[in-house]
Amino acid sequence: MSSTRSTLRDGVFQLAVVIILLLLTLAVVFPFLLTVTSSFADSKELLLKNVVLWPKHWTLDAYKFLLDNDQFVRSFRNAVVITVVGTAINMALSVLMAYGLAQPGVKGRTAVNFMVLFTMLFHGGMIPTYLVVNKLGLIDSYWSIWLVGAIAPFNMIVIRSFFQTLPKELKESARIDGCGEFKILWRIVLPVSMSMMVTFALFYAVANWNTYFQAILYLNDSDSYPLQVFMRQVLIVNPSELGLDVTDSGYTYTPAVRHAVILLAALPLLVVYPFMQKHFSKGMMVGSVKG
Repeated sequence: MSSTRSTLRDGVFQLAVVIILLLLTLAVVFPFLLTVTSSFADSKELLLKNVVLWPKHWTLDAYKFLLDNDQFVRSFRNAVVITVVGTAINMALSVLMAYGLAQPGVKGRTAVNFMVLFTMLFHGGMIPTYLVVNKLGLIDSYWSIWLVGAIAPFNMIVIRSFFQTLPKELKESARIDGCGEFKILWRIVLPVSMSMMVTFALFYAVANWNTYFQAILYLNDSDSYPLQVFMRQVLIVNPSELGLDVTDSGYTYTPAVRHAVILLAALPLLVVYPFMQKHFSKGMMVGSVKG
């Protein structure tokens, strides 16, 4: 009898888990599908119905409008530059710092580790950071974005922890063969750390692609704004009761255009992620063995 009750409880529990997962999946998938279909819908239909799951007339007008919009093309190009260069800087500095701090014989290692940990708990604040950036003459330069967030302390600590788990024999044998530290890092450590590298490269790339606050804080030239700033202009600036936005530049952003720009902003990451999924799944566990 108790076995039957236990089996029944297990069945009910599994059913509840399945239902919860289905609801969570629906909560994620439904807005995405709604955005996709609405981006191909006629703007008049969207204005009348607000929600369109299956447009009566499919059209590419919203995408044609965006691709002909110099402001969108420029902001998309800026976002690509910020992401590619920024991610390269993030990974280079994080890996170099993590590798150095992972070596047990480095002097001052404990103090530097403490300072890195301290920055995770306390921050100088927006105004002091802005004053430093301004004093360095980095205003209106992408370097203000790249250098301020060059190293994420948490990411660096996890990378350092992963390097500490690597067998010492690998580096010792390389040193016996006459390899220097940079050559050991490039030829031995990085090849066996590919999953970790891809994982944190993806983290940094997403952060750079979604750059918004630092852009409006440090960049005064609108021609240098990345895609997220342009998307805010499309979605928020001058909303009217009819769902049409007219900016100072004369651009009209219809509801279909709004959905299209959201989809295009997410598209690069959606395209890249499947190619990184294999390494990403393994890399999620890096650094968990030794802290």
